[in-house]
Formats: sequence, C-alpha cells, structure tokens
Amino acid sequence: MAPMERPGEHVDDLMFKGLRIIQSRTGFRYGMDAVLLAGFARPRGAGVLDLGTGTGIVALLLAGINEAAHITALEIQPEMADMARRSVRLNHLERRIDVLCADLRAHKELLQAGQYDVVVCNPPYTRADEGSASPTKSQAMARHEHSCTLDDVAQAGYYALKYGGYMALIIRAQRTVDLLETLRRHKIEPKRARLVCPRRASPPNLLLVEGIKHGKPGLLWEPPLVVFGDDGRYTPELRAIYHMEEDDGG
Repeated sequence: MAPMERPGEHVDDLMFKGLRIIQSRTGFRYGMDAVLLAGFARPRGAGVLDLGTGTGIVALLLAGINEAAHITALEIQPEMADMARRSVRLNHLERRIDVLCADLRAHKELLQAGQYDVVVCNPPYTRADEGSASPTKSQAMARHEHSCTLDDVAQAGYYALKYGGYMALIIRAQRTVDLLETLRRHKIEPKRARLVCPRRASPPNLLLVEGIKHGKPGLLWEPPLVVFGDDGRYTPELRAIYHMEEDDGG
C-alpha cells in the first residue's frame, strides 16, 4: 500500500492502541492540550462530535478510549481535513470516524439538532486582535479566533447536543470567566472543571471544563492536574493520560 503521508508530512505513533497520526513537519502539530482534552472528556453513548478537529488527534484518541463511539469531526481548513481523513484511513477507522470539511458556524445546515451525546472542542485560545502573529495559516487558525469564537462554539454545541448531553472543552486559564459565562448563556451549564498547572507551585495555564445541556447549577472543581514533578519529569497522572510507561521519556 502506498504511504499515506505526503511530502513535508510525517507519521507519528500515538503510543496508544496502535494509533498513528499524520502531521506536517513544519506547520500545525497537535499539542498537550488536545491529549488532555481527550483524557478529560468522558465519551458516553455512541454519538460524539469533535468541533475543529485539526489533524484529527482528539477524534483518534476518543475512538481508542471508547470503542463503541462513532465520531463526526468538523474541520474548516481543507488541507487539515484531508490530513485527518488520511489518518482515519491509516488507522482503519473509516466506519467509526467521519471527517467533514466544514465551518462549525454552519452547524444548522450540516448537522441534525440534538443528535450527539458528547461534543468536544479545543477552540482557538486567543481573540483575533490579541497575541503575536502565528508563522503559518494553519497555526493562526488554530490559535486565534479568525474562523470561530467561543460564542460560535457554544452555539454549535448546544444545537448538536441531546438534552442532558455533555460538552468538554479546554481553554487558557486566563479566559476562565469568558468560557464559563459563554457556556451558561447558551444553556450548557458548567458542571466539572479542572485547572492544569505546569508545576505544583505554578499558577494554572489551562482549564478543562465539562458542561451539560440544560444542566442544573453546581460546579465541581477537581484537583489541579500537575504536568511536571519536582524532578522535572511528567507526573504519574500525566503519564497515565499519555499512556506512558515509567521508563518512557519525559
């Protein structure tokens, strides 16, 4: 069989259930935030929607975590959607993951209302007019709100979720209020949250949130997730999320 990757791309081993992913050598590549989101989300039920899948990393990991799930993955950038589709074929997951090259803001034309048990999203972290410019278009689209805002993401999530369905997201900690307020305004009640700290004594830099469509008020804060221990290596919990063995690097 001919290689799935193209010039300028590379196949990376996810070290989890034999999964692999095709990525650009110089453009956008998935980061820790995507792995943390997949580990935090609880893909209950069979219907999962991944908004802004990028190269498909969260969809692939969720397919490995919940082998009963069928995942629809939306990605606005054609080249990224194509890369995600090829990763799906590489892993023989064509029957379980559908990649749509589409704008999540057109969710009413793309999706059936109330169809999904779980919606996940790793949205752009930075407002379009903030932060430094990204070196490539794919990185700029992933990091800045050029193609969608938190409001757009919440609208799409509410529309797609079943009553009582779950939505899981990750965002920079400095935007905690923005995210919680946006979810509540769109009737996705924040129910579970977890801060991510680089080290035990460091302030948090990321926030994981799970909300329920038409859920009752009441937010459970889980203990912070610490990435690095005092020895400079990944903590045991972080290693477990990455499915690392103790003698792996880190």
